[in-house]
Amino acid sequence: MRVIGIDPGLRNLGWGVIEADGVRLRHVANGVCQSDASGSLAIRLLELHQQLTNVFMQYRPVTAAVEQTFVNKDAVATLKLGSARGIALLVPAQAGLEVGEYAPNAVKKAVVGVGKAAKEQVEHMVRMQLPGVHIVGPDAADALAIAICHAFHAQSARAFAAASARA
Repeated sequence: MRVIGIDPGLRNLGWGVIEADGVRLRHVANGVCQSDASGSLAIRLLELHQQLTNVFMQYRPVTAAVEQTFVNKDAVATLKLGSARGIALLVPAQAGLEVGEYAPNAVKKAVVGVGKAAKEQVEHMVRMQLPGVHIVGPDAADALAIAICHAFHAQSARAFAAASARA
């Protein structure tokens, strides 16, 4: 199963693609879509949409996951981040994929085992679970963690469905 994880951001939108075969995970690719901070919001969203669409066309994931956003003290920044998150949800939907959504602490708990883990801990555990991976940056590391989280949840859901069918 090819999984893409997306870490929404207006300036840097991280993405990571993995292959999941049962409990085995393999790194496929990761990167960051970037928008020009001097451009209008509409142009920046268009840039992110085009870049992420190209990633989907190149790597052909079969399932996707996006990190949920949190509300911070700056309402304007939260709204802009929400717009970028809209792109992160739209592109997989255009590809016909269902999208899993995970809170940041759920991703950390799935990858590190602790919901309050530091970014460095998350990146370290991503490296441990995907040996030999070259991570492009912190946003790509977060995206790979989201993909790993989604792969674990999908595996659990399949096991539960199989057990339910047998019962």
